[in-house]
Formats: sequence, C-alpha cells, structure tokens
Amino acid sequence: MNTDTRSRPISAYFVLAVGILAVSSASILIRFAQREASSLVIAAYRLTIAACILIPINLRRSNNELRQLSLSQLGWLSASGLFLAFHFASWITSLEMTSVVSSVVLVATTPLWVALFSPLLLKEKVPGVVWWGVGLSMAGSLIVAASSICGIDRDGLSCTLDPQIWTGKSLLGNGLALIGAWCAAGYMIIGRRLRQTLLLPVYTLGVYGTAAVALIVMAAASGANFIGTQDSGEFHYFSLSAWLCMVGLALGPQLLGHTSYNWALGYLPATTVSVALLGEPIGTTILAYLFLREPPALMEIAGGFLILLGIYITSRVAAANKNGQLDQG
Repeated sequence: MNTDTRSRPISAYFVLAVGILAVSSASILIRFAQREASSLVIAAYRLTIAACILIPINLRRSNNELRQLSLSQLGWLSASGLFLAFHFASWITSLEMTSVVSSVVLVATTPLWVALFSPLLLKEKVPGVVWWGVGLSMAGSLIVAASSICGIDRDGLSCTLDPQIWTGKSLLGNGLALIGAWCAAGYMIIGRRLRQTLLLPVYTLGVYGTAAVALIVMAAASGANFIGTQDSGEFHYFSLSAWLCMVGLALGPQLLGHTSYNWALGYLPATTVSVALLGEPIGTTILAYLFLREPPALMEIAGGFLILLGIYITSRVAAANKNGQLDQG
C-alpha cells in the first residue's frame, strides 16, 4: 500500500497544473543552454543534478524504505528510469534530424499509447468518453504543431510543407520521435504501477538516478564534452548562464515538473496524467509571451482550447470514477 497521504482528486489536478507550468519552462531554458552544450549533455546534467538533490532527502527521510526495496521493485525502477532516459535521448535527437512539427506531432501521441496499454498492463479501464478527451487533446496538439508551417489570413488557411519531410534522414528522425512517445508511455505506465507501493522520494530517486547514469553513458559515447565546447581549435568552458540554465532545468522542469507528474500517478489513472502532459505547449506559449515577447498565433490559441477541453473531459471522468479506477493498480 502506498504510504503517501491520500488527497482529494482536485488536489491532484492542482499539482498537475503546477507540473505543467514547471515543465513548460524547459524549452526556454534549453534554447539558451543549447548555444553552448549538446542536447545529450543538457539532458544528462538535468537528471544528474536532480538525482543528487534527492539523495540527502532520501537518506534523511526514506532510508528504511530504500533498504527494504525488493529486487522486483529495483528492476521496475530501473526500467522506468531507462524509459525516461531513452525518451529524452530519442526525442531530442529527432529534433536534429526532422522538423519540429513532425517531432512534436509524433511525440504527442504518448497519451494514445498509454490509453491503449493501460487496460492490458494496469487493468485500468478506459471509458469511451476518455477516448474523446484523448482525441481532442491530440487534435489540439496537431493544430499547435502545425501553426509553425500554417497560418490563417484573409485568404484562408495556407501551409508550406517541405516535401522531403518523410524521406531519408527525416524519416529516421520521425522514427526516433515515435520511439520517444513509446518510451514516455512506458515511463508513465510503470510509474503508475510503482507509485501504488513506493514513496514519492524513493521512486523519483530511483528513476532519475537510473536515467542520469544512462544519459551520461549516451553523452560520453557520442563524444560530447561535459564542461565546454571546441570552436575553431579553441576550447571554451561553458559560461555561467549555461550552467544556470542546466541547474534551472533540474530544479524546475525535472524536480518540480516531472515529480508533480509522478506524485499524481499515485492518485490518478495513467491515461489522465498523460493527457495532462499535452498542456505543456499551452504553458510554453504563455511563458514565451511573457519572457520572449512571442505572442501566440490564432492556430495556437485554437489548439490550446482543444487541449484544455480534452484534459477537462478526462479529468471529469477520472473524478467520477475515483472510488474504483483511482485505486486500481
């Protein structure tokens, strides 16, 4: 039995909202950090710093629980961490090989895979109306993603599409983005299962620690440098701003954002939590307007409305089934 204190579903939705806002800041921080560091190095530092912060917390508050972990629990923790690591590695790499539109559209299919496999792996029934919520949110994500190549003016809708988007290198990038969605679904489904029996600090330390080790190995194998960059024969150490961005990614999007999702997995069905992740583009749009002065386009507003409507539908269904579905697993 999960030793966390149970709370009302509305609290879980509030925590999810906080998590979405925190994760939404990731794209802005990554944009600045990528001026100097590679994507895999950024991801490795993000998870490593988060895991290091969790170590003293666990030693002080959850030492007994750590010692009592079974081999089965350790195995599932490692599997969840590997899914998270491969999600970051495959999705970030896909952005270097295909368009942002294709990558975002494919990785946004995560809720679909969670909804498909939750009944089989978690024995959580997915009511028919939830599929409407999933469909609306995914449609909204498609519209938000398409806003970068499409626009609405006095002549109607017009789009510019690269014909090479589904060929050659782009095809491999699209495949990696889809793998990223599968890995994110695995991370969510395993998290829903483990959060029924493990304290949040124990679960997050195991998952983030495993992901950190895996990403460090991946970054090292790619030949990336962890402290600077080589430019025109000269070596330059990462600037203070780059380090602050990577620390910020660990504190905000990872510790506050992903940990909020993992907390919610102890109380809400995996499908509900995964659909809530689609609220990230909305949060990113708001933060981009506030900090980068990038106002949202009409299509982004329309897509955001559909995403929120889909999240609302799945949340209402979860609340209506709280006496059964929320405690299954």
